[in-house]
Order: sequence, then structure tokens, then C-alpha cells
Amino acid sequence: MGRINRDAIVAIVLLLFSGVFFWASFDIRQPDYGTLSPAAWPRVIIAVLALLSLVYLAQSIRRGPDKAPAEEPPVRSVGDWFRKWRNVLWCFVLFFFYLASLPVLGMLLGGIAFVFLLLNVLGGWSARNLALHAAVAVISIGAMWSLFTFGLGVILPTGIIFNPFR
Repeated sequence: MGRINRDAIVAIVLLLFSGVFFWASFDIRQPDYGTLSPAAWPRVIIAVLALLSLVYLAQSIRRGPDKAPAEEPPVRSVGDWFRKWRNVLWCFVLFFFYLASLPVLGMLLGGIAFVFLLLNVLGGWSARNLALHAAVAVISIGAMWSLFTFGLGVILPTGIIFNPFR
């Protein structure tokens, strides 16, 4: 048997974590009231994580062992360091601005703006990408906001600009 790649190892670790989390969900206290167990949603999320980890494992095994990594040029200056970590830094900076904008924009508008800007910064600013990224941001954040607000009854930050519950 040949060597397995790093993705397969990550998938196996994720499957182990899923198993441990699922096992730990049986320690969640069962109250005497309510019809749905408090462990139901965590188990659903853990099951989805385990399923996706299985798909990840199958794909990584099918791909085969890792190739020899390409030699990276050494980091010789601060500019090289910023170029190497540019995408990670963009993610942190935009997330900081998202958190800072929550009192004004709220979760819905701030989340849409965050996802839209992050997709464009990482994926490019072409006209085709703008429309696609706008659709992804509105649909994904809108669906998540609707699920938590109307489906689960969670009160999310509304902000000053848009408050649908006034």
C-alpha cells in the first residue's frame, strides 16, 4: 500500500473528532419539558460534518499520494511576508470590519457586505464575478439569517440601518 496524502490524514482526524463529538452529545442533559431533545441539532451538525469528512476522505484517497512540494522562495523582506500572507491578512481585516460594523449594519447587511467583499478580494473584481459574488452573498447570508431568525427563533444583531422588527 502506498503512502496516503495529507488530505486523507485531515479527513481521518475530522472523522475522529466527529465521533468524539457525537459520543459527547449523549452527555447533554435532557430536560423534563419540550419535545425536541437539546442534543438533536448538535447531532445533525455532527452527522453532516462526518458525511462531508467521508466525502473528503474518499476524494483524497482517490487522488493518491502527495507529490513532492514545490520549493517556496524564502521570505527576505517585510514585503515578501505580506505577499505570502496577503489572503489571510485580508480575511482577518475584513472580519474585523464586519464585527465593528455589526452595531450599525446588523448581521444581515453586515454579513452580506462581508461575504461579498471577501469573495471579491480573494476571487477578483471582474463584472461576471461581481454578479456571482453578490448572488452568493445575498442567498447564503439571507438563508442563514432566515433560518436562525424564523426557523430557530434566535435574535441576531439588527443594527441601526435595517431593523425588520420595528
